[in-house]
Amino acid sequence: MNKKETNMLQGPLYSGIIRYTVPIILSSVLQLLFNAADLVVVGQYCGSISVGAVSATGAITNLIINLFVGLSIGAGVCVAHALGGRKDEEVHRTIHTAIPVALISGVILTAIGVVFAKPLLEMMNTPEDVLPLSSLYMTIYFAGITFTILYNFASSILRAAGDTKGPLIYLTAAGVINVILNLIFVRIFQLNVAGVALATIIAQAVSAFLVVRALMRRTDACHLEFKKMKIHKQQLMKMVQIGLPAGVQGSMFSISNVIIQSSINGFGSATLVAGNGAAGNIEGFVYMALNAFSQTAVNYVGQNAGAMQFDRIRKVFRSCIVCVCVVGLTVGPLVYFAGPALLNFYIPDSQEAIAFGVTRLAYICLPYFMCGLMDLATGALRGLGTSFIPMIVSILGVCGLRIVWVYTIFRMPQFHTPQCLYLSYIVSWTLTFVVQFFLLEVVLKKRERQIVQN
Repeated sequence: MNKKETNMLQGPLYSGIIRYTVPIILSSVLQLLFNAADLVVVGQYCGSISVGAVSATGAITNLIINLFVGLSIGAGVCVAHALGGRKDEEVHRTIHTAIPVALISGVILTAIGVVFAKPLLEMMNTPEDVLPLSSLYMTIYFAGITFTILYNFASSILRAAGDTKGPLIYLTAAGVINVILNLIFVRIFQLNVAGVALATIIAQAVSAFLVVRALMRRTDACHLEFKKMKIHKQQLMKMVQIGLPAGVQGSMFSISNVIIQSSINGFGSATLVAGNGAAGNIEGFVYMALNAFSQTAVNYVGQNAGAMQFDRIRKVFRSCIVCVCVVGLTVGPLVYFAGPALLNFYIPDSQEAIAFGVTRLAYICLPYFMCGLMDLATGALRGLGTSFIPMIVSILGVCGLRIVWVYTIFRMPQFHTPQCLYLSYIVSWTLTFVVQFFLLEVVLKKRERQIVQN
């Protein structure tokens, strides 16, 4: 085993989980910095309208790409299971199926995003003063979306193999390039949102190239050879079986967020849209710190499920719960109290927008650990190879509840406020985690009984 890889099947858990998860957190933060750099640069040099334009694309962009990103989760779980069971040929077939699937997915997404950018933004009630810039940003972004999808698939494979440091190094290089190009394209060439979109595409291309090269340089079962790329039906079906529900779940989350974003847009205030978008971007850093433990659970549970070490799976889950609570109850409040200063980086020309942003941070950041616990339970279930049932639970508990909330409680005049919309997040996180927690124990007991019977 490479020194930079984690042994998930043996050894102490807390130290191993932390060593494995910290690079994921840093990698996720760097990915967010792509968009954060976009917002900060356009906020400093182009104003709050441009910030609102970039922010308005976030929910619909996630809606479109999440379905395909779910397949990368499926690829990672398949690799983790095969590695845990020491099935090298299955690892080889999965990897050489996953990469062409990523390329095909990227081409499909490019076609969808470029053709439907403006109509989708109009459906979301995007304010007229930001619509042209939002449409331009989204069109350019999707023109290079293949690089993003390819990076997600390849890095998911590396993480399943225990390597989280490699993707961090590659993304760091790409992040530096992104910030430099943002400043060049916006400040020197004055390309506004088009400049930050181009910078993001180029940076994502760099990260995709580096992570694919890392797979090609491996000497174990995870070695990638372009000439051997082929879509193997059995591996594709397993990847889809696990990944498609994860993608559908992510897309449904995005649908509920699109509805909430549309409700925010419906207030008709560009400053509210800008403040909400900037706060959402800041919250993303807290979310990524928490969601990283979900990604850890997917691969730790996946490898141990392949090795049929169910007692260790329970220990992994309990350890991750402690980590999520500590991180969430520390980072969430810190970000909230630093909110005004952080928001000022994004929207220095509007104190009203900053005030809207602080309000959102209060409702989302402080209880964010509950979202982390919900994602953790879902990640553990996916690591076991159970993806359909948690998808249904999450769709009903998160998406369904939020949609019902928007069309019932939020419609009441006394509750027709942004604060009421934000409250729906807290309620949905809590209810969904409780159900997923009990579901995980049911699945584990069922797997143990199957092993005994066999």
